[in-house]
Amino acid sequence: MTELQVDQSGVNRDSNDPPASLSLWDAVSIIVGIVVGVSIFKVPGLIFANVSSPLEGLVAWGLGAVVAVCGALTYAELATMHRRTGGEYVYLSRAYGPGLGFLFGWAQLTGVFSGSIGTMAYVFADYAIVLLNWDASAGVGLALFSVLLLTTLHILGVKTSTTVQNVLTLSKLIGLVMLLAVGLLAGSSESLTTEMPAGGGGFGLAMVFILYAYGGWNDAAMVSAEIHDAKRNVPKSLLIGIGLISGIYLLVNFAYLQGLGFAAIRESGTPATDVIANSKLLSPTVRGWSVQAIAVLVMLSALGAVHGLIFTGSRLYAALGSDHGLFEKLGRWHPKLGSPVWSLSAQAALTSLLIVTVGTETGRNCVDTVVTSVGRDPVPWENFGGGFDTLLAATAPVFWSFFLLSGSTVFVFRFRQPHADRPFRTPLYPVVPLVFMLSCVYMIYSSISYAGDLALLALIPLAAGVPIFLLSSHAKHTTS
Repeated sequence: MTELQVDQSGVNRDSNDPPASLSLWDAVSIIVGIVVGVSIFKVPGLIFANVSSPLEGLVAWGLGAVVAVCGALTYAELATMHRRTGGEYVYLSRAYGPGLGFLFGWAQLTGVFSGSIGTMAYVFADYAIVLLNWDASAGVGLALFSVLLLTTLHILGVKTSTTVQNVLTLSKLIGLVMLLAVGLLAGSSESLTTEMPAGGGGFGLAMVFILYAYGGWNDAAMVSAEIHDAKRNVPKSLLIGIGLISGIYLLVNFAYLQGLGFAAIRESGTPATDVIANSKLLSPTVRGWSVQAIAVLVMLSALGAVHGLIFTGSRLYAALGSDHGLFEKLGRWHPKLGSPVWSLSAQAALTSLLIVTVGTETGRNCVDTVVTSVGRDPVPWENFGGGFDTLLAATAPVFWSFFLLSGSTVFVFRFRQPHADRPFRTPLYPVVPLVFMLSCVYMIYSSISYAGDLALLALIPLAAGVPIFLLSSHAKHTTS
């Protein structure tokens, strides 16, 4: 690991990390921008279809918030104790050794994080096609455009990128407030205790979708070294961010129920559009362009998620590059722009490769050739949405496994360094981190059950990271 220094607030930070230039609200904006992506416009129907009453569905969303808060309180201790760019990479490296930290960073770069960015880029592209009435073949180009444009803005510097993030998040919130107003003013008389048979997956499957919708709050830990007064603002940003997200989710779902009713929302794949289209408060003309209005809102949400993921992901790879010689360039920060140019560029290149690979017939054929060459059946693209959903299904078990290991590091550090400076201590320890870790175990089981043999695909790049780490370690010892 690289040399540590003590900043003006008395917190250890890495000598290669950039100066703290993010305010509390910049950090909150990043969290809200990443988490409130497109799930709130897609999964509510699936969630309410798997519960027996509206109240049970709202309780499930509340339980998701509790799990997220438990995770945030756990990460707040880790982030303030180890104030260095990289988040989980740092915790895993210091708790379990550089090998596991490297594999975490490698898995994010080659699939998990890049796949998440690509997913949101494709959502932006899909809705842009609807709005502009373009041919579906433009999807790959639009997805690439969004990634490359937002990466360029990040390269121009932290001030530019945070301004864009704040504008995107604010625009998203304004759109959600308008959606809330239409839904809540509908004034449905349906009781929250209305009961209907739950779907086959039941409450457990509903929680899988809810925890997915809450995913992404942890990415703020990757930029903790860039947050002013980290001792106070890292915990605050996590808790305020999750508080805002929880409130938004509960209110929007209540608005869906008010605007559509329990039976209708269970059948709706586009509840936001349906609420506006079915509203008697709006004139036929306004309802006519509601699809376009929702398309713009979802596009802004997707862009906000892409932008936030690009920002936090590049910080992870910069930390990895500062520790591992083969990736040394990823750790370089531009002296004038104050951005990790090489890290951002590598992330954009790999994300673009994934977009082309799963978004084109040629790319899919290449993947099937590799898969069948090792004795497995071709990827059932049509069963997983046909594109990036396939990659997310494949990488979910790896994502939740590393999430579990990251949460466990709080126990490792409490045992090894009981008297170390902890500006923030997780309350109700060890109950809070255990609740978070048990939810991760449940998600690992659920994601493996959902992906089946497809989960093996994620092991290929992960396994490739082992010899690359050994090669990097050998090169470091040779030059030292």
